Formats: sequence, structure tokens, C-alpha cells
Amino acid sequence: MSLSRAPRGLLLTAGAALAAALTLAACSGDSNGTSGGGGNTNFVTNTGGIDTVAKGERTAPNKLAGTTLDGKPLDVADLKGKVVVLNAWGSWCGPCRAEAKHFTKVATDLKSEGVEFVGINTRDPNKQPALAFEKDFAVPYPSLYDPAGELILNGFPKGTLNPQGIPSTVVLDRDGKIAARALMPLNETKLRKMIDPIAAEKASGN
Repeated sequence: MSLSRAPRGLLLTAGAALAAALTLAACSGDSNGTSGGGGNTNFVTNTGGIDTVAKGERTAPNKLAGTTLDGKPLDVADLKGKVVVLNAWGSWCGPCRAEAKHFTKVATDLKSEGVEFVGINTRDPNKQPALAFEKDFAVPYPSLYDPAGELILNGFPKGTLNPQGIPSTVVLDRDGKIAARALMPLNETKLRKMIDPIAAEKASGN
């Protein structure tokens, strides 16, 4: 049966299955970082499991905008000119809790250097556990609320460094383009190793 002729219920079921697949990939401990977004990819994976794209070959994400956990509007495109670290997480995810203190520290340390962090909270059916997570770890940056995983699934073009599990981290360069990705929990050392080369770059035209 073609998708165009499929009953609406079947389409909804397929969408739910896709979201469930994202959840199943979450917190799996798979840290090889070798899977991509499909098609011919132009990125490489280093020995630390971090995928990177050369500056001239990067692609911008699709629209990443919505409402934060505290109810404020946020559009990642408004942060162009800064390095943006996007971290997909859930309060239910053990590895997310393990990496949270490292993200809090690095976000605080690098803010003065033009590095902004934005979380994407997903698979939390209500905000309270996620808000408690942020309070527990004194998270200093906002998180977009994405309970159905729509931003994660639709925010990254095919063939780019897209999040494929929870936690995942994607770094955008100062031109707002996807520069690096990690499909594993990160400690402070690995997170800085991922960010520092991109933060050292200048935006195009500078």
C-alpha cells in the first residue's frame, strides 16, 4: 500500500514507530558514531567517535524553533554568529544525567567566547521531570521542548550529521551550519575537543 493511499491511522502508527525507534536508540551505549543520515555523506569519524565536516562542505539544519521548557520562544537561527552546541536529552536517560554536569560546566566556561548551548528535551511526556533535571544539574541554558521528537527527526536534512539517539550532540559553526556530531554521552574533555576547533574558526566573510 502506498503512503498516499494509507489510512490516516496507519500513517500515525508509522510516525509513532519512528519516534519509538529514536527512543530505542536512546541510551543504548552505542558510541561508534559511524552511522549517518543516508545518501552520500561528506563527514569523517575520528577515533573518539566524533563526526566532523570540513568547513566548505557543511549544510545548515532545517528550522529548529519552538518553545523552551520554561515557556519562552526560541529559534536557533537567531544565534547565527555564535557557535551553537545542541544537546538532545531526556530526563529518563541515565547517560544524559551522567553528562549533564560536564555540559553545565563547559557551557558556563565558554559563554564569554561566543559559544551558546541549547538543549532539545525529548520523550518527556510532561515538563516536570525535565524541569527537575535542569534544577538538579543547575543547567544554565534553555532547552526546546520536543516531547514527540519532531525537531530531532525533521530538523536535520538527509545526509547531514543528524541526532540518532539520546543523548546526541551537534555543533553548529558561526555560519549556522552543522560542523560536528557525537552519538554518545560526553565528558568535559571530549566536549571541549569537539567544540574548540569550531570555536577557533571565523564566520565566513570575516
